[in-house]
Amino acid sequence: MRERPAKEFGFDTRAIHAGQRPEPYTGARAVPIFQTTSYVFEDPDSAAAYFNLQEYGNTYSRIMNPTVAVFEERVANLERAAGGVAFASGLAAQAAALFTMLVPGDHIVSSAALYGGSITQLKHLQRKLGLEITFIDPDDLDRWRAALRPNTKLLYGETIGNPGGNVLDLEGVATIAHAHGAAFMVDSTFATPYLCRPIEWGADIVTHSATKFIGGHGTSIGGVAVESGTFNWSNGRFPVVADPSPAYHGLAFHETFGVYGYLMKLRAESLRDLGAAMSPFNAFLFLLGLETLPLRMARHVENASEVAAWLERHDGVTNVRYPGLASSPYRALARKYLPHGAGSIFSFDLPGGRAAGRRFIESLDLWSHLANVGDAKSLVIHPASTTHRQLSDDELTAAGISAGTIRLSVGLESAPDLIADLETGLRSVAQLRAEARV
Repeated sequence: MRERPAKEFGFDTRAIHAGQRPEPYTGARAVPIFQTTSYVFEDPDSAAAYFNLQEYGNTYSRIMNPTVAVFEERVANLERAAGGVAFASGLAAQAAALFTMLVPGDHIVSSAALYGGSITQLKHLQRKLGLEITFIDPDDLDRWRAALRPNTKLLYGETIGNPGGNVLDLEGVATIAHAHGAAFMVDSTFATPYLCRPIEWGADIVTHSATKFIGGHGTSIGGVAVESGTFNWSNGRFPVVADPSPAYHGLAFHETFGVYGYLMKLRAESLRDLGAAMSPFNAFLFLLGLETLPLRMARHVENASEVAAWLERHDGVTNVRYPGLASSPYRALARKYLPHGAGSIFSFDLPGGRAAGRRFIESLDLWSHLANVGDAKSLVIHPASTTHRQLSDDELTAAGISAGTIRLSVGLESAPDLIADLETGLRSVAQLRAEARV
């Protein structure tokens, strides 16, 4: 594999090899876990050059670590990005990505069909920092255009909405953003780079909660942000990236580092100051997850397609929101942006509201009731009372959530076993309705 760079290999090969060679001193083939806080400098001049960002080298594991660096490079390679920076969680990656480009008074146009934690972060935390947020229906490109203001600096959405299964028109939103001189940021956690690479459709920044499919086994919390390297941060609208930085004696990141300007700012200032560093051990586990990502995602999609089709035929449920179904309003977008499948997380509604949702979940045995997705094990939750509990009724409706909405994260078990367990839950809900009529 020494004859050509990893980017020329297929996705499956790069998921295993990108960013790493066998460790030169011991010959270890697995990525070593560099469980260290800091690094011995060669001499005082080298140390000064590292801290002045004149040379690239390890200084402190809150900012960079060799194990974490392999993970960052591999995700960036799979996403076709210029580079990436890892964080302690997906929300930390998202917050840092925003801090790196925005200043008080800037405006964000965001999809309303988001993970509840993202809505809360944007609505409350970012407003505390002086940012303005407008949430819109992501399905209507005219709404994106109408929401633009002179101070709009960022458009934001999810590749596949959580939990409503909205598929974002990436190319359309990117065109609107760039015509306005704004950046376009996408949370692609539900898709992973195996199913969709938003940068290929015009996104400038892509974030992931690596906790989900990238890790794949529910063992580690982490996040990552990658950047295309093609956005013009010196277009006069992003002084925080382009102007001289007082934290580095007037260093202009975009002018100095070019393609890597935003990423260097993200690492050297935002990660440094927020302190939300990924641990080397978690990076090691995420690398193991990436090695099997193509195999796992193919099985996730296969199982989800079978479960969704079965639920759609069942008279005990309504509104199965899986973009892979022929009946889905997002079917055309899914075919365009998700050619390998529409993921394995979707929702449906139970007549009977919260009481029906409670009875359904209590009746399941194989499906785990917990607040995570993207695990090898199949997971179930009632969003209105858990992951999206902080939202108002109007916000729940905008996110595609009703009182009876159930979210499934379809795992890698045998599909007939998963369906049999769901049938048990639906029979219990039917019994609840019968009892209510007596």
